[in-house]
Amino acid sequence: MGELTDKAKGLGNEIAGNTKQAAGKATDNPSLHAEGKAQERKGEAQNLKGEVKGALGDKI
Repeated sequence: MGELTDKAKGLGNEIAGNTKQAAGKATDNPSLHAEGKAQERKGEAQNLKGEVKGALGDKI
């Protein structure tokens, strides 16, 4: 996958994670809130991976 693909997937996971966190908080569902937090972190990692690929020229 290229830099933009990783960044797009990362952004999608961050948005979905934030939505799950808000829903978990609104419904007093700690499990959903935790799942959202984990998905947000996954998105942040994917975004970082995309940034590294961009800096290295997609050679990884």
